[in-house]
Amino acid sequence: MNDERRKSSRQKSFLHGCIYFNNRRSAIDCLIRDISAEGARLVFSQTATIPDVIELHIPQKDQTLRAHVQRRTSGEVGVAFDTVHAPAAPTENEDLAARVERLEADVAGLRRIMKRLRADVDVEAAS
Repeated sequence: MNDERRKSSRQKSFLHGCIYFNNRRSAIDCLIRDISAEGARLVFSQTATIPDVIELHIPQKDQTLRAHVQRRTSGEVGVAFDTVHAPAAPTENEDLAARVERLEADVAGLRRIMKRLRADVDVEAAS
């Protein structure tokens, strides 16, 4: 796939990825060299036969995307993300906002636990 056929330009990256296939029974690590909302170029350090449909897990983004192989060359593949299953790529601020929201929920949960524990200690001290 050349640049003119892409819907959006890809950004250079150096992200660790892991592809899953064979009903998640097989996994191969890869390096994501460039990525966009529509696809990515994956580089492999080992020779492997990559099926036409894979799941790409990106740990740094806590994201897993279903993808179809579009191009194969020696040691790398170009993939297009399945738009039906792929969520919109979050912007950096949306990703940060979601992380902050999760952390605030965790803190609130821990505060409730501490309050219950203090109440239990007060009850035991009173007896």
